[in-house]
Amino acid sequence: MPFADKVKEAVIGKPQDPLHSTAPHYPDTHHNIALVAFLAWISLGADGLSSACYGPQEAFLALGRHTHFGLYLAAATFMTVFIIALAYNQVIELFPSGGGGYKVATQLLGSRAGLVSGSALLVDYVLTIAISIAAGVDALFSLLPPGAQDYKLMTEIALGIALIVLNLRGMKESLRVLLPIFLGFILTHAFLIIYGIIAHSEGLPALIPDTITETNQLTEQMGWLFAVSLFLRAYSLGGGTYTGLEAVSNNVNLLREPRVTTGRYTMLYMAVALSFTAGGVILLYLLWNAQYVPHQTLNAVTFGAIIDSWRLDPIVSYGLLAIILILEAGLLFVAANTGFLGGPRVLAYMAVDSWVPRQFRNLSGRLVTQNGIYLMGIGALFILMWTEGDVSVLVVLYSINVFLTFSLSLLGLCKHWWTNRYDEDRWKSRLPLSLLGLIVAGGILIITIVEKFTEGGWLTLLITGLTITLCALIRRHYDRVRQQLRTVDALYAPRPDWEEDLPEPPLDSTLPTAIFLVGKNRGLGMYTLKWLNEVFTGHFKNFIFLSVGEVDAESYGGKGALRSLQYQIENSLRYYLHYCHNQGWAATSYAAYGTDVESELEKLVMQVTIEYPNSVCLGSKLIFDDESWLISWLHNHTAIAMQRRLHLREIQMIVTPIKI
Repeated sequence: MPFADKVKEAVIGKPQDPLHSTAPHYPDTHHNIALVAFLAWISLGADGLSSACYGPQEAFLALGRHTHFGLYLAAATFMTVFIIALAYNQVIELFPSGGGGYKVATQLLGSRAGLVSGSALLVDYVLTIAISIAAGVDALFSLLPPGAQDYKLMTEIALGIALIVLNLRGMKESLRVLLPIFLGFILTHAFLIIYGIIAHSEGLPALIPDTITETNQLTEQMGWLFAVSLFLRAYSLGGGTYTGLEAVSNNVNLLREPRVTTGRYTMLYMAVALSFTAGGVILLYLLWNAQYVPHQTLNAVTFGAIIDSWRLDPIVSYGLLAIILILEAGLLFVAANTGFLGGPRVLAYMAVDSWVPRQFRNLSGRLVTQNGIYLMGIGALFILMWTEGDVSVLVVLYSINVFLTFSLSLLGLCKHWWTNRYDEDRWKSRLPLSLLGLIVAGGILIITIVEKFTEGGWLTLLITGLTITLCALIRRHYDRVRQQLRTVDALYAPRPDWEEDLPEPPLDSTLPTAIFLVGKNRGLGMYTLKWLNEVFTGHFKNFIFLSVGEVDAESYGGKGALRSLQYQIENSLRYYLHYCHNQGWAATSYAAYGTDVESELEKLVMQVTIEYPNSVCLGSKLIFDDESWLISWLHNHTAIAMQRRLHLREIQMIVTPIKI
C-alpha cells in the first residue's frame, strides 16, 4: 500500500464494503451506521440542545434592564419548542426518506421554493458549525483570564479542522467520542437547573405577580407598543434556541427502521430536553439576577453564582465550574457535528435534482459524503475568520436562514393539509398546528430581518441569494446537457427492434478484443461501439462491456435502493449484448459496484485483460462548445482518468470525444 494511502487510512479509517449484506436488498453496513432514537438524539439533537448555551443569553440580554420579561420568554420558549417539534413530526411522517425542509418545499410548494429552502439550509448548516465552535470556545475561554482572548480564533480554527477529520471517519466513529460529553451535559445542567430553582424557591410565588406589576408600570410609562416590541425583539433574537429541531426531518434516512417511529421518539427527546434546558436557564437568569460580565457567557456567570453559594474551597469551586463549562463547550462541538451530518445530506439531495454538482452525491470509502463535509467545514472556517468568532453576529446570520426554512416547510404543510382536506381525516387537527407554527416561525423571521438587517442580516440574505443564483445556473446547464444526451440516445441507441433470444457466438481469448467502459447512458456507449466498427471494420472479434454502479448517497438510501441500481446497470449491459448478438458478434459483460468508480473499473479491466491479452479499452468523453473550468468541474471525467490509470499499467485506451 502506498505511504499516502496508509496515512489516509490511519486518519479516517479503513474503507467499508457498501454491499455486504445478510438481508435481501438491505446492506449490513447501512444497518450498522443507522441510528436508533437514543443515538439520533445525541447526534442530531445536540444542535438544538446546545443552542441553550447562547440562544437564551441573546434573548435575555436584549431585554436590557427590563429583565422581568424573562418570565414571558421562558414560557414562550417552552411552548415554541413543542409547537415546532410537533409540526416537524408531520414532516417525518410525510417524508420518511429524509430531506426535511428541502423536500417539503420542493414537493409541496414547487422546485423554486425547494431551491430557496435548500440554499438556506446549506448556509444554515455552515453557520451551525461556525456558531457552535465559536460558542464552545467562548465557554472554555470564560475560564481563562482576559489576556487569553487573543488565542480564541486560532483555537476555533484548530477545532474546525479536527471536526472535519472526525466526520471523515464516519458517523458512529464521531458518536463514540461525543456520547460521554452529551450525557455529562444533560446530567450536570439538569442538576444545576433543578437545584438553582429550588435554592431560590422563596422567590417563585412572587415572580408572577411582580412580573405583572412591572409590566403594567412599563406600559403606563412607555405604552403597550413599546412593551410588545421589546418582548418580540428579545423573543426573535432568541430564535437560535429553536435551531436544530429540523435536523431529524432532514436526516430521517439515517435512522433505524421503522424510521417514522424512531423519528418521533427522537423529536420527543429533543423537545423535552430543549424546552426544559432553555426555559430553565432563562428562569435561572431571573432568580439569580444574572448580569453581563465581559469575556464571560451568561451561563458561566449564573452557574458560577450557584456553585459559589455552596461556599466550597475556591479551587474546588473553580474546578466544578470548569467541568460544567467544558461539558457545555463539548456539547457545542457535538452540535457542530450536526452541520457535518445534515449539510452534506442536503447537498446530496440537491445533487440528485441537479441543483449542485453531482460530485456531492459521491460517498467515500468510509461511506460518508466527503465532498459535502469538506465544503461545510471550509465554509465554516471562512465564516469564523470573517466574523472573528463573534457569537452575537453569528447568531443573527444563523437565525434568519433557520426560520426561512421553517416558514417554507410549515407553509408547505399548510398547503398539503388544505389541498387534501377531502382525502385526509387528520387535516382538522394537523392544519391548525401547521398554521400556528407558520405564524410563529414567520413572525420570528420578519422581526429578525427588520431588527438586525444592518447588523449582519443583509450578509445572510446576500450569501443565500448568491447560492440560489449559482444553483439555478448549474441546474440550467445540467438540463441542457440532459436534453442533448436524449438526442444522442435517440440517434445511436433507439429502442430495440431486434430479437433477444438469438444464439450467443463464443468468445475466443486469443482474438482482438474491444473492452468498452460504459455507464447508464446507452447513447454514448453505442456511439463508441459504432465508431469502432466503422474505423476498424471486421478487426475486433470480441466485444466486452464493463460497467460500475456508483454507490452514492441516492443509491444508498435504504431498502431496495441498491437493488434498483443493480437493475439499471444490468439492463444497460443487456442492451449492448443483445445488439452485438444480433450482429453476430461475440460479446459478454462484467459489472461491479462501489463508491470509487475509477478504482472498480481498473480492477475489472485488469481482470479482463489477463484473460484477453490482445485487447484495447474504449471510453467516451463529452466535449462542450463553451467549456470553461466551471463546466469542466460539473462533470466527471472518468474516461480521461481511466486512460491515465491504464496507461501507467501499459494498457491501451482510446477516448472518443462526443460534442454536446
